[in-house]
Amino acid sequence: MTGNYTVSESGIPIFLLKTRSSPTDGYEAFFSAPNGELKFKPTFVPVLEHKFLDDGLETVGKLLKGRQFGRDSNSRYGGLIFTSQRAVEAFAKLYQEIVVPDDESNNSPHLHDVPIYTVGPATTRALRAISPSLKPLRRRNGKWRSSSTFNTGPLCRMVSISGTEASATISNRRIQVDELVVYGTGVMESFEQDFTQRLEETSLCNERWVVVFSPTGCEAMLRSLGLLDPVTGKVKTSDMRTKASSSSENRRVYIATIGPTTRDHLKKNFGYEPDVCAEKPSPEGIMTGIQKFLEQNKYH
Repeated sequence: MTGNYTVSESGIPIFLLKTRSSPTDGYEAFFSAPNGELKFKPTFVPVLEHKFLDDGLETVGKLLKGRQFGRDSNSRYGGLIFTSQRAVEAFAKLYQEIVVPDDESNNSPHLHDVPIYTVGPATTRALRAISPSLKPLRRRNGKWRSSSTFNTGPLCRMVSISGTEASATISNRRIQVDELVVYGTGVMESFEQDFTQRLEETSLCNERWVVVFSPTGCEAMLRSLGLLDPVTGKVKTSDMRTKASSSSENRRVYIATIGPTTRDHLKKNFGYEPDVCAEKPSPEGIMTGIQKFLEQNKYH
């Protein structure tokens, strides 16, 4: 590796603006391993905090107590959809408080034959960890398939913000989805201070990377980098740039987004174009984007 810059002996700092996944995190494992001439040192800087909402939990709790999830015509809902681990955490809390005691007292398992749909392996594993009687079905190639017989009721999806999905396709059949808000998401109060501290700790490094995973926290990130104009709320004119002009050797921090949604948010709301936008939302996608950027700008 060559160039007029200093990196720590353990690698180029790369700040992952997310909470570390448990028990292992794919981004940490990927960026901790050498990749050709590139060697990174990943650090997590959590951005989001999640709070369970009492009203939503109470609603789902009443449905569970009334055994309103089932395949018979008397049930309110014919199944459940989970698209986030936070929703699973909320459900796990209610499951232990309501379903387990109810099953024991009635000697009749609830939810063991209720269709439960997920969107990824992490959510699927989290649901299976709650109880072996739960049998989540993972969406593949954008579709869910089930041999279950549906009742006339809709599916229930536990979410942080409602209104994102009105229906789902299961085995080529459109099913209504009712969304119940059970948790809220916001920027952690400590994020800006934590991120600023990480920047100060690596201030002697001439190359640092920041990976942004969602629009939430973008404003605090840009403010920590000293890029925001406090009057306009946009990136300062002197700091505005495009990819073509981002090869200045005075640059020390480079921004990569996990995908186009976050990139477009930065451009539309703050007038800022990140250096890299991953073509695929994965560690490999981020690395490919960084490698292309470095090759185009001849840093290595």
